Amino acid sequence: MSTAILDVDGTLVDTNYHHALAWFRAFSQADVVLPLWRIHRHIGMGGDQLVGALAGEATEHARGEELRAFERERYAELIGEVRATEGATELVADLRRRGHTTLLASSARREEVEHYVDLLDVREVADAWTSADDVEASKPHPDIIEHALERAGCEADDAVMVGDSPWDIKSAARADVRTIAVLTGGFAAQELQEAGAVAVYESVAELHRQLERTPLR
Repeated sequence: MSTAILDVDGTLVDTNYHHALAWFRAFSQADVVLPLWRIHRHIGMGGDQLVGALAGEATEHARGEELRAFERERYAELIGEVRATEGATELVADLRRRGHTTLLASSARREEVEHYVDLLDVREVADAWTSADDVEASKPHPDIIEHALERAGCEADDAVMVGDSPWDIKSAARADVRTIAVLTGGFAAQELQEAGAVAVYESVAELHRQLERTPLR
């Protein structure tokens, strides 16, 4: 496989629980009470999908934009605490060194993705990156992955996704791309396998060490 599509949130940067807390605070700010564990189960979805999935389509229709604005504010209070996952920068650099077209495909907002690109120090390494601002619908819809492939001039049957959530895997499958999963997003290996992951690794660092045994060898 010549193309590596890398999810960002939860995969290359350790953000899933920050986002869960930001959404919890955003819903609470709007007097919508949801258990934190349920919110975490939906992290990996884009914000345009998450409100309706968690609080119902009536809430999405009436207050979706307001809730997303609240979450943007609450997450801005936390983003400074975000760190790259172990081995993430090295994985991106090694994939590029091996000749792979390396794409970052994220459901995050553009300004967040730009922050992560600098945090990972891959601005001169990754071939391209996309965000929720580039498409009409985010994960689990395939738009972000399809847009990344189109932007780089790559084909789906020559690509592999690396992600951390069932939403990454479902999004990739709808774009006819296989997914290697890591446990860094807080989802169990079994559910990632059941979602369709072709392989599951404990961490990005382990995936990097085992790269020769994956479709990205």
